[in-house]
Amino acid sequence: MNPFWELVKSALMGVVQGITEWLPISSTAHLKLAQQVLPLFPGDAISHEFSSMYDVVIQFGSILAVLILYFAKLNPFSSKKNSEEKKDTLKLWGKVLIASIPAAIAGLLINDWLDGMEAQHTDVFLYIIAGALILYGILFIVMESVQKKVKVNDLSELEPKRALGIGAFQMLALIPGTSRSGSTILGATLLGTSRAAAAEFSFFMAIPVMFGASGLKLLKALLDGTLSVFSWVHWASLLVGMIVSFLVSIVVIRVFMSFIKKHDFKGFGVYRILIGIVVLILVPVLM
Repeated sequence: MNPFWELVKSALMGVVQGITEWLPISSTAHLKLAQQVLPLFPGDAISHEFSSMYDVVIQFGSILAVLILYFAKLNPFSSKKNSEEKKDTLKLWGKVLIASIPAAIAGLLINDWLDGMEAQHTDVFLYIIAGALILYGILFIVMESVQKKVKVNDLSELEPKRALGIGAFQMLALIPGTSRSGSTILGATLLGTSRAAAAEFSFFMAIPVMFGASGLKLLKALLDGTLSVFSWVHWASLLVGMIVSFLVSIVVIRVFMSFIKKHDFKGFGVYRILIGIVVLILVPVLM
């Protein structure tokens, strides 16, 4: 094992994570495909355990980018806000937490099953990813072809009931290859939210869900003793991935928000279909 090469691979994974987490193209699909081509710590006795934790914990870097970029908007205690603005910020957090409930419950119920399936049936796991990429790619194209009435242009106009509905769509992201941002943006727009507001709310919804998933993964690894066998290279690799993911996320979020104000999601739909076909072709080769 070459420690330097492992850190380089982790940096590349951080780039993949930072780009694909916020675009509706599935970070899971791209990370899994990237790790099939460039596996982390191949031949290591705990390579699967590390990879499973890595894919989730690396998200800390991406989430930190959201917190920094939107700190002023998300901070209910800012001295620059009056009492009404602070109340509105707390209401926004309430909507985010309401929207996070469905995915949090579903994730606790099936997370272990998904991890087991990935470990024991990698080919099936990749075929599911390919199918989800193609299916939701088609849905994005269809969605943009249907005229929708926008009822929510700003998150202050988002009602708790609609937020819960968007949260129900987030449950679909538990299917590998669906994309958390993709499912929530798709659901939000179908429920009458503008593209910009849908994307922004999707970013905010990621905070409790991804923090919770990362924290749960770390806790499980701590309790089963996995963390104790990690070497300095494992920890350094994880740190590099998070830092790169953070830096790339800062850029991608800004560019994406600017992009969707002028363009629709059809291009992402086409890309999903193409990458899904690539995965279908590659599965027999990689396996």
